[in-house]
Amino acid sequence: MNPALAAYGALGIAIVCEVIGSTLLQKSYGFTRLLPTIGVAVFYIIAFFCLSQALKTIPLGVAYAIWAGLGIVLTAAVSVIVLRQNLDLAAWVGIAMIVGGVLVMNLFSSAAGH
Repeated sequence: MNPALAAYGALGIAIVCEVIGSTLLQKSYGFTRLLPTIGVAVFYIIAFFCLSQALKTIPLGVAYAIWAGLGIVLTAAVSVIVLRQNLDLAAWVGIAMIVGGVLVMNLFSSAAGH
């Protein structure tokens, strides 16, 4: 398998696990509920393991920007769709800017390593 493809796959898994962990963090109510608290720990461990694997190929700055940017977008989507929380126009504009930044870096930067 192509090392870059494997690295971006690991990064994708890391992002999804981080979003799940963050969602469970909301559900843990300050670590007062056992099962969501265990879920937070498990999904964050998986997320950081997968991120560490991605960093074998992807530069730290690029991987972290993608991790943070897509993590923010997906966490916001989960908060709206699953948790029924509302975002105002400024939040949506900010999220669009984050997506734009991640796209610019991946499509036009030679630092992205592809």
